[in-house]
Amino acid sequence: MRYYISLKYEHDTMTESLIRSESQDKAERYRTLLPQVDALLDGETDQIAALANLSAMLKMTFDWLWVGFYLVKHQQLVLGPFQGPLACTRIAYGKGVCGNAWAQAKTIIVPDVDHYPGHIACSSASRSEIVVPLFNPSGRVAGVLDVDADTPEQFDTQDAEFLEALALRLNRLFD
Repeated sequence: MRYYISLKYEHDTMTESLIRSESQDKAERYRTLLPQVDALLDGETDQIAALANLSAMLKMTFDWLWVGFYLVKHQQLVLGPFQGPLACTRIAYGKGVCGNAWAQAKTIIVPDVDHYPGHIACSSASRSEIVVPLFNPSGRVAGVLDVDADTPEQFDTQDAEFLEALALRLNRLFD
């Protein structure tokens, strides 16, 4: 299946296609997606533009319930670009899955959000979640990638590995 996205390069606009693997193999879907992420990020300097397209690419590839970014601003996580239902606008340090991933500076996988103490339910349809911290070049957490699914046990260490690889590509956007 092919989706079309518009990428802007300086003064010219060109249409690129997002190729989505139809394989049920999750690793194959990631392997198809990551080179396209590299192409999208090549030369892109605008953080919001890059994060907006990345959230769309992930949503289109995996059809998860919610895919988006929270950015560290004034000692809280503030909602950034996302795809999916309405979301929480601000999350405190150490609160919920996102706030804990920020505080611990590590990826957190939640197989069932009903069993996560302090889970913040931005959407009642969310059943499982993975949150990956985003680091600036000096190693400080600058935001998080948050992904929710409407089924329990959607995410595993394979998702963590690939999403962390994707997150590493974003470091330079967080000067």
